[in-house]
Amino acid sequence: MRSTSMSRSVTRRSLLGAALAAPAVARAFGDASRFIPAVAQHGGTWDLRASGLRRLAWELQRRTSVEVVLEARATPLDSPKLFELPFLYLSSDRELPAFTPAQTENLRRYLTFGGFVFADANDGSAGTGFDASFRRELAKVLPQVQPRPLPATHVVFKTFFLLDTAPGRLLNVAQLDAWTIGKRAAVIYSQNDVMGALARDESGSYEFEVTPGGERQREYATRLAINIAMYALCLDYKDDGVHILEIMRRRR
Repeated sequence: MRSTSMSRSVTRRSLLGAALAAPAVARAFGDASRFIPAVAQHGGTWDLRASGLRRLAWELQRRTSVEVVLEARATPLDSPKLFELPFLYLSSDRELPAFTPAQTENLRRYLTFGGFVFADANDGSAGTGFDASFRRELAKVLPQVQPRPLPATHVVFKTFFLLDTAPGRLLNVAQLDAWTIGKRAAVIYSQNDVMGALARDESGSYEFEVTPGGERQREYATRLAINIAMYALCLDYKDDGVHILEIMRRRR
């Protein structure tokens, strides 16, 4: 798995280097085999699920061979450091303020040249709140790309666990949405507050109840978060039939 991730990293670094290179220094992703739980700093409430991101990193370390950074890394949307990250989490529990022109342009370049965003509606909204404002801002960031539901056959549902559902703390919407560039899902979006299912308080207890499915749903939300992280690191390498036997073995 690691060698495959490294080969993907080379390709993505090449794309970024070609697009963003300055005369003296080329900016590019770091080692894409290492999971960094990066969270996007935007103009609103952005850090509600830092403990969920830490838990995701811990679960990745425990359940997979991926190397991780255990602390959530805050990164402004208009920062050049964005281009060092293969995964970026963007969320809030309320309406997003409009992105600045610098934020919009930087995020567009990041996504266009190989970056990945997992967006998560912490408020579980539909047509209002985070949901409406996130779709509004993504329409500015990627004006030529329309969001589409991810089909159950998409590789994100088999990057590590075989899944046929996409729950979070909530189960308001049955599917994930994606903004796709070429064959790559550059943005994956859940309206179910996936990281809310993983979030823990200072005592180590889960911060929120999970409804309607309780602890079984929490486990599936954890598996979904792991799959999304693996997709960010490895893209579509498991869309190859050579991995089916290993996937089925793991499922048993």
